[in-house]
Amino acid sequence: MIGHSVDNFESPATGGKTFRLEDHAGQTVVLYFYPRDNTPGCTTEAMQFRDLHAEFAAAGCVVAGVSRDTLRAHENFKAKHELPFDLLADTDEKLCARFSVIKDKKLYGKPVRGIERSTFVIGPGGVARREWRGVKAPGHAQEVLDFIRNDRS
Repeated sequence: MIGHSVDNFESPATGGKTFRLEDHAGQTVVLYFYPRDNTPGCTTEAMQFRDLHAEFAAAGCVVAGVSRDTLRAHENFKAKHELPFDLLADTDEKLCARFSVIKDKKLYGKPVRGIERSTFVIGPGGVARREWRGVKAPGHAQEVLDFIRNDRS
């Protein structure tokens, strides 16, 4: 995926919007996929992207979080944690499939299908610049920001 163009996609987003990749041409897009709203790791990750949001914006970035939760759940999560970026509701898993983030996992010893915490940076020209898979939430947003600040391509 790295170095390849990312085809346009659209997804329902918080605030009654539709997120379209093509609407952000000329900007760097950070898409972070997370398992579920209001869980400890997902909340930590969202709050870190929130706390660094002004720095992402200053670097010309649009940040968006993606999970399989409903828009209603996303609206509540966004309001509760004062998230300044959109959350995309991928209830049909089309975006998850496109980025290959659905994995077989274990939850309390039982097999489940779920989102592997992953982040993708799509450059201003629509080309995938970097991906992280199997992300650990603490410190990840800063790692993404550092990459963007140092990316010279």
